[in-house]
Amino acid sequence: MLSTKKIIRTWWPLAFSWLLMGIEMPALSAIVARLPDPEINLAAYSGIVFPLALIIESPIIMLLSASTALSKDWASYVKIRRFMNTVSAAMTLLHVLVAFTPLYDVIASQILGVPAAILEPGRLGLRIMLPWTWSIAYRRFNQGVLIRFDRSRAVGIGTLVRLGTNLLVLSIGYSLGNVPGIVTATSAVAAGVLSEAAFVGMLVQPVLRNQLRQAPTLPTPLTLRPFLEFYLPLALTSLLGLAVNPIGSAALSRMPLAIESLAAWSVVNGLGFMFRALGIAYNEVVVALLDQHQAYLHLRRFALWLAGITTVLLLLMAATPFSRVWFQTISGLSPELTDLAVAGLWLVLPTPALAVYQSWLQGAILHGRKTRGITESVILYLIACIVFFGIGVVWQGAPGLYLALGVFALAMGIQTIWLWRSSRAIMKQLATPNLKTTNPDLSIEE
Repeated sequence: MLSTKKIIRTWWPLAFSWLLMGIEMPALSAIVARLPDPEINLAAYSGIVFPLALIIESPIIMLLSASTALSKDWASYVKIRRFMNTVSAAMTLLHVLVAFTPLYDVIASQILGVPAAILEPGRLGLRIMLPWTWSIAYRRFNQGVLIRFDRSRAVGIGTLVRLGTNLLVLSIGYSLGNVPGIVTATSAVAAGVLSEAAFVGMLVQPVLRNQLRQAPTLPTPLTLRPFLEFYLPLALTSLLGLAVNPIGSAALSRMPLAIESLAAWSVVNGLGFMFRALGIAYNEVVVALLDQHQAYLHLRRFALWLAGITTVLLLLMAATPFSRVWFQTISGLSPELTDLAVAGLWLVLPTPALAVYQSWLQGAILHGRKTRGITESVILYLIACIVFFGIGVVWQGAPGLYLALGVFALAMGIQTIWLWRSSRAIMKQLATPNLKTTNPDLSIEE
C-alpha cells in the first residue's frame, strides 16, 4: 500500500531539483542587475532569449513524462532514445535558423515587436544558447529512466550540478565586470544545461546496465504509432503552453512601461516559479505512483497539503517587507523596478496552488492514457492569454507587467478547470475500490 512517506521520498528530490531550477532565474537576474545596462540586458533575456529558447525546445519537454511512463524495458528505451535524438537535431537546426539568419529580425522586430534597444543583445544571447535544446532533451529523457527505477534522488543531484555551474559562470562574469549581462547570463545557462546533461548521462549508466537491460521484455513491444498517439498530444501541449511566453513578450512590448515591464517580468516570474516548482514536481510523482494500492487517497491528500503550504509561503512573502528585500537587495532591481515587482507579486498568489492541482490532474490523465484532455486545457489557456493580452494592448490602461501576471494566473485557472473536467471519469475509477483505469503497455512498430 502506498504511504505518505513513500510519496515524500519520491517527491522531495524532484521538488528539490525544480526548486534549484527556480533559483536559476533569480541568480541570473541578481548578477545581470549589477552589470552595465541592467534593464536592457534583463529585458533582452526575458523578452527575447528565454521565450524563444523555450518555444524551440517545447517538443522535447514532455520526454520526462514519456520516459517515466514508458521506459519499462531495453527495447522501449532504445526506441524512445532514437526519437529523442531525431527531434533534438531538428530543433537545434531550427535554433540555428532563428539565431544566425535574418529570420531573427523578422521574429524579434516584426512579430514580437520588442524595443530596438534590446534587439542585438537578444541576438547574441540566443546564439550562445545553441546547446540548450539537445542538452535538455538528453537530460529529461534519462531523468525519466532514473525516476522509473526509483532513483529520483539522482535528479536533484544533477540539478545541483547545473546550478553550481551556473553560479560559477555568473561569478566569473560578475568578477570581470565588463562582460555584457546577456553574455554572462546565457553563458551560465548554456554551461549549466551541458554540465547537468553530462552528469545525468553518467548517473544513468548503472541503471541502464543493471536494471533496464535486465528488465523483462514487454509482452507487447513498444511500437511507433501508439507511442506517437501518446506523445504528440503532450508535445503539442508543451508547444502551445510555451507559445504564451513570446506572446507575452509581444504584448508587453506594446504596453506602457515596455522595457521596465520586460525587465521586471523575469524577476517576478523567477520568484513565482520557485513556489510553483514544488507543485510542478508532483506531476511525475503521480505518474510513477498512481498505480499502487490506495494511491488515489494518499496522493490527493498530499496535493491538498502541498497546495495550502505553497500558497501560505508565497502570501507571507508578498505581505511582508521581505518581498522588497528580495527584489531590491537580493535581486538588485532599482527602486522603480522594485515598486513595480512588489505590487505585481500579489497577482502571482493563486499560481502555486494551481500548479499543484494541475500536476495532480495531469498525472491522473496520463495514468489513464487520455492525453487529449491535457492538450485541450492548454489550448484554452493559450486562447485565454491571447484574448486578455489583446484587450490589454488595446486598453493601454496599466503597466504591461501587471496585465501579464494577472492574465497568466487567470488563464491557469481556466486550464485547471478544464483538466478537472477531463479527469472526472478517471478519478471516479481511481476512487472506486477494486476498480482501476486501463493502463495497457503501449506497442510500437517501425
